[in-house]
Amino acid sequence: MLNKIILASQSKVRKEILDKNDIPNKVEPSNIDEDIVKESLLKEKATPGIISKNLAELKANKVSLKKTDEIVLGADSVIDLDGELISKPKNREEALKILKKLNGKKHYLVSSVCISKNGSMIWNYTDKATLTMKNFSDDELKSYLSKIPDNALYAYNVYQIEGEGKKLFSDIKGDENTIMGLPIKQIKEYLKEVK
Repeated sequence: MLNKIILASQSKVRKEILDKNDIPNKVEPSNIDEDIVKESLLKEKATPGIISKNLAELKANKVSLKKTDEIVLGADSVIDLDGELISKPKNREEALKILKKLNGKKHYLVSSVCISKNGSMIWNYTDKATLTMKNFSDDELKSYLSKIPDNALYAYNVYQIEGEGKKLFSDIKGDENTIMGLPIKQIKEYLKEVK
């Protein structure tokens, strides 16, 4: 039986996905400054996919340096709109701006996971889902945002696919767990191998 894996994330949704899949885990946030990392990677013209992968790896490596011989899982999700990185909103105005940007358009949600041990990555995986948002008026978008509590809004970007957010889209292609931030199928396959 696998020992508890350490989840280097404060995401309640990611923890729920691990729990639902009977993967014993404990949470140990990495507390890295994601904005600084994103800024420096954007200067180097990194794609949203590379940024997501690097952040997942940084989180896992940072925590695994302190936890000798334990398996640490880091994860990161970003929105890719025509190559532009869209990060989580810091306030409601930003959330509305993001929704207006995505309004009526197709975008990708990129989720990366990384497993590290003793400060080094031993496995990683990136998955992508394609989401097409319906067209909404500004008032409809404001009304949608008014139904989402602050903690949910800032935690999962501007839409929660498992809640109200599903109604925003005309088309969703991809794994729901990927959209929620953790491609669990691939993680389970990897963990089976290392047992």
